[in-house]
Amino acid sequence: MGRALATTVAAAGHPTTVWNRTPGRAGDLDTARTSETRSVRDAVRASTLVVVCLLDAASVREVLDPVTDALDGRTLVNVTTTTPEQSRALGTWADAHGAAYLDGGIMAVPPMIGGDGSLVLYSGDPAAYERWRSVLERWGESPYLGDDAGLAALYDLAMLAGMYAMFAGFFHGAAMVATAGISARAFAESAVPFVSAMVPAFLEYAAVIDGGDYGVPGQQSLEFSVLSDMVQASVDAGVAPDVVAAVQGLIRAQIDAGHGKDGFARAYESIARPTTGAAR
Repeated sequence: MGRALATTVAAAGHPTTVWNRTPGRAGDLDTARTSETRSVRDAVRASTLVVVCLLDAASVREVLDPVTDALDGRTLVNVTTTTPEQSRALGTWADAHGAAYLDGGIMAVPPMIGGDGSLVLYSGDPAAYERWRSVLERWGESPYLGDDAGLAALYDLAMLAGMYAMFAGFFHGAAMVATAGISARAFAESAVPFVSAMVPAFLEYAAVIDGGDYGVPGQQSLEFSVLSDMVQASVDAGVAPDVVAAVQGLIRAQIDAGHGKDGFARAYESIARPTTGAAR
């Protein structure tokens, strides 16, 4: 990802200095616009915009703690995946060392950077965002979520939660049909158009959740949404039911609390308020 970020801004005409924990990894970059340094301090001093793309929050501190004196007056953009609280802590840490802080959540894979569909979320110092916006937009659509440094990370992980849960559902389905000799590829060819057609329902469920009225007529009820057959079919096929059983548990909690006639979206309450949601 760091290579994709550096390559894209360099191609846009911005002189770029790169540093990597493993020296020599930038050997094939365009040397007319990009230079590699073996020193973190030199990399930080090379520009008033410092972009960090590492493994985790701990690695950010590990790399930058020895050169905090060089951060003063610079903008630090951290696109490392972190939790919201870690992002806020990094923002406080950066501020203490005189650096403006922006946290970024990259919603793309490296080949997408700079192209259609690339999305990088930002939160933190608003002045820094406006100052560097023209550079940040080189990587893709670059919405600013607010001055709370943790918002980009919150959105990032929330969106990934939906993605990973969706992928896990596909894996579960593929495991089920595999017991009948059907390949994952054949299953995907059927699943992709179906799931794609279902995705717009997010907006309908969002309206119900935001409105707080799970009894609005026309919704599929929780009682109708029970996944007992799906769980049993998985067990009968020798497939671990964990993925669908988890959803079944969310539904059952609301039914057991007397909300079976409410719409399926009420399962949200089992997630958002696990100790009080069933009684709402």
